[in-house]
Amino acid sequence: MGAGKSTIGRMLANRLSWSFVDTDALIEERTGADIPWIFDVEGEEGFRARESAVLNDVLDYENTVIATGGGIVMKQKNRDALKGQALVVYLSAGIDQLLERTSKDKKRPLLQVDDPKSKIEELYRLRDPLYREVATSIVTTDNRSPRNVVAEIATLLSNH
Repeated sequence: MGAGKSTIGRMLANRLSWSFVDTDALIEERTGADIPWIFDVEGEEGFRARESAVLNDVLDYENTVIATGGGIVMKQKNRDALKGQALVVYLSAGIDQLLERTSKDKKRPLLQVDDPKSKIEELYRLRDPLYREVATSIVTTDNRSPRNVVAEIATLLSNH
């Protein structure tokens, strides 16, 4: 959450002349509701079920950059599905960078708490090992321009 998946994914797809899919945006498009509303009505588990269904659909797309939601790795079946792909890039960022990038965003239900930094630390502790489990490559986004990160990923792809 806040590592740059959507921004970098969109830019990478453009550079490669590929399609781009953001799983969160696709969930919103399919349901006609935004993610905070889905969390309010269906809870996190309901959202995660929708997320898994969307992931299964988009993994069949060819020449597509997919930006997943930050919590997609929490389900084993999602991790197994992601591991089967050609290249999974984990965009990693430090806690302070994540806090800075998400501090004004009110559309992140998990961060609507009294202490967002503690929540980010908790999520990082839970998710980081899971992202590392599925990642083909790890790219750090701290204090880097999206263009620079995109160039690194494009090089990884050409060498893959």
